[in-house]
Order: sequence, then C-alpha cells, then structure tokens
Amino acid sequence: MTTIRQEDLIQSVADALQFISYYHPVDFIKSLAEAYEREQAPAAKDAIAQLLINSRMCAEGHRPLCQDTGIVTVFLKVGMDVHIAGTLPLEEMINEGVRRAYLLPENKLRASVLADPAGARKNTKDNTPAVLNVSLVPGDKLEVIVAAKGGGSEAKSKFVMLNPSDSVVEWVLKTVPTMGAGWCPPGILGIGIGGTAEKAMLLAKESLMEKIDIHDLKARGAKNRAEELRLELYEKVNALGIGAQGLGGLTTVLDVKVRDYPTHAANLPVAMIPNCAATRHAHFVLDGSGPVALEPPSLKDWPSLTYNPAGARRVNLDTVTRDEAATWKPGEVRCSRASCLPAATPRTSA
Repeated sequence: MTTIRQEDLIQSVADALQFISYYHPVDFIKSLAEAYEREQAPAAKDAIAQLLINSRMCAEGHRPLCQDTGIVTVFLKVGMDVHIAGTLPLEEMINEGVRRAYLLPENKLRASVLADPAGARKNTKDNTPAVLNVSLVPGDKLEVIVAAKGGGSEAKSKFVMLNPSDSVVEWVLKTVPTMGAGWCPPGILGIGIGGTAEKAMLLAKESLMEKIDIHDLKARGAKNRAEELRLELYEKVNALGIGAQGLGGLTTVLDVKVRDYPTHAANLPVAMIPNCAATRHAHFVLDGSGPVALEPPSLKDWPSLTYNPAGARRVNLDTVTRDEAATWKPGEVRCSRASCLPAATPRTSA
C-alpha cells in the first residue's frame, strides 16, 4: 500500500498548473516549428512565427502563453493500492491546488471560472472548481494529467448523434469550417466516437492529452479504423486551407486524435473538441515519495527566430478610431511601436 500525502498532491497540481501556463509541451513546439518550415502562405507563416516566438518568450520569462489561462481539467488514475492521507475530499484537494496556482503572487493567472452559469455568472476569483475525472486502476501509484483549456477552443466543441450509416469524415469536414478561427489554430482535433453522448465527449477531451505523433503514425501505417480516420482527417482537414489563425495556408491541425468505444446498435455518437495554439497539459505520477517537480524544456527546443514584420502599418493606439480599424485586413501586420523592422529572421544566438 502506497501512502500519498494530501499536501503532496495539492502542491504537485499547483506546480503543474504554473508550469503549463508558460511552457508548451516539447512535442507541440517541434510540430509547430515543422509547420513553420513547410508553410508557404506569408500571412500564415508570419502567424506561426509569432506563436513560436511568444512561446519562447513565455518560457524565458515565466509568463502566460495566452491571456486566457483556461478552465482546469484533471484526469486521475488512482491505483487500488493507494491511500491518500488527508482530511479533504479528493475534489477539494484538486481545487486547493488550482487555487494556489492561480493566486501565486509571482505569476497570478487569470481567473475565468464563473459560478451560477445560467444566472448571475459570478467569478469565483480563484479559477475553481476544476473539472475532475477519476478512475480506479490496478497499482500503487497515482497518475495525474492536468490541463488548462481556453474558452475560445472549448466554445467550438461539437457533438452529433449520427446514423450508423453516416460518414464521420463527412461530418468533420462539414463542421470544421463552421468553427472559423475562433479556436485559434493550428492546434489539435480530438474526436470521440461511440459510447453514449457524454462518453463520446469524454473520449474526445481525453484524446487531446496524448502526445503529437501523427508523423510516426504515417510512417508505420494504421492498425485499426481509428488510426485510419486519424490519417484521413489529418490530410483532409489541412487541405481545407483554413490555416494558422484562419489566415489560410497548409497547417490547420498539427494532429488529429481519435478514440472510440462500443456503442448501441442504433447510434453513432461523435464528439469533436479542438485544442488551440496554447495547448497546455502536463502528466506526472505520485508514488508516495513527495511532490513532483516537472522538468522544464530546454530553450534549444525552440527554433531560432526573431520577429521583424515587413510592411507593417503603423497604428497610434491613443488616436485609433473605429473607422480606421474597419480598413484593416485579415493577415495584415500592424505595429504600435516607433519603428517596425522587416520579416521573421534567424536569431544569431540560442
């Protein structure tokens, strides 16, 4: 029997939420860098460059990747030989970790969670409560996945109950363009198929916690229908040409994840949840030895870019008017600094 202290779980959750507020997962950084190298559309390439440079700056300065620091989702796999020693209910332990993370004086995170969602919509002030999913599994460890999901991408979540003869691919390709750029691509699509309505949504959300590995899958080939769908949808969604930040181009999704589950003979439930360019999740295991310290990525994991926009339009933020803003075009670069230097160029140092 492994004993895990309440305080170790709380502090590990808090530390993980701070960690993911300013560090992208390394697989995401590398996939975005590959997309930058492939991209041909100037506006999309410019947008990806900004995302990568912002990501590195946040890593260096320990500041949030996005002003929307998300609603917290936690997945726990509790070993059946684990004892959690404490006085709080499990859900309250998680919420205390969220509270500590979002109120940390050195890097306060935006509290976006509102109580009474269909009524007063009053801010809870500390981003609690989290959304908690718990499963009991064999073993003597506690596996934890912590994620912070932005409201823009969550708002584009979709669910449909198809007929068994309907095409999942056709529904996805019809639906993704209706999502516009509000989910902040390039990101990841999580798709859940089967079960019941709520199971399909959970499958889609869980799939977003997986590592980006679409190129590995392409290299080895699909082994089942879910993997076939991943490959087909990855190619066909990117072929839609929505592109980075909706500006066109080659990369709308960095990966497509598909999870399935047995379902009723009369049903084909399908859920689709996107993850935005601020993809934030961390995975760790508590084994009773104390709180977990996550290892930061190396700055060498980021490509060497600086941002020098070419042909940017100067904007005076003190005098800008609605009429002036109405003349701005999608993909156009605007600058409020004293000078705007010319396109993304290699850095001279790491």
